[in-house]
Amino acid sequence: MRYSFRGSMKFLLGWSIVFAVRLLPFRAPNVEPLLATLMPFAKRYGAGGAFAFGFLSILCFDLVTSGIGSWTWITASAYGFVGAGAYFFFRNRAASSGNFLLYSVLGTIAYDALTGLTIGPLFFGQPFAAALIGQVPFTILHLMGNMALAIAVSPAIWMWVAASERAGARNAQAFIVPVREALVP
Repeated sequence: MRYSFRGSMKFLLGWSIVFAVRLLPFRAPNVEPLLATLMPFAKRYGAGGAFAFGFLSILCFDLVTSGIGSWTWITASAYGFVGAGAYFFFRNRAASSGNFLLYSVLGTIAYDALTGLTIGPLFFGQPFAAALIGQVPFTILHLMGNMALAIAVSPAIWMWVAASERAGARNAQAFIVPVREALVP
C-alpha cells in the first residue's frame, strides 16, 4: 500500500464530509454516509486505514455531540472492525455496486447486532429481549439507508479514491459533480 500526500488529503476530505453530514440536523435517522464511504476507502487504504476511519468517526462524533461514554469504545471499535472487515471483503472483489450492496448488508447487521444487543443489556441493565425488539426497527432503517447509499454513492467515491493521484483537481471534480447533481434537485 503506497501512501501519498494527495491520498491523505482524500482520506481527510472524505472523513470530514462524513463527519459534517452526520452533524446535520433533521436528517432521517440511520441515513448517514459512514459505511458508504468506508467501503471504498477500505479497498484503497487497507485494513488499518479503514479501522482508523471507522473508529475515529464514532469517537470524534461522540466527543462533539454526546460526550465520551462506555458505549463509545464499543461502538467505535465495532465500526473500526467493520472497516477492517470491508478491506478483507473487497481485497479480492471488484468495487461494484453489487459488492458494495452486499457488504453494506453484512456490515450493518454485524455492527447493529454487536452494538445494539450489548450496550443496553451490559451497561444499562436493559433486558436482552427488550434490546432485541428495539433493535429490529432500528436495523431495518439502518439497512435501508446503508443499502441505498452503497448503490448510489459508494461507486462514485471509489472512482474518486481509485483515480490516479496525478490527475489532481479532476479527481475531486469527478466525485463532487455527480454527488452534487444527485443531491441538488
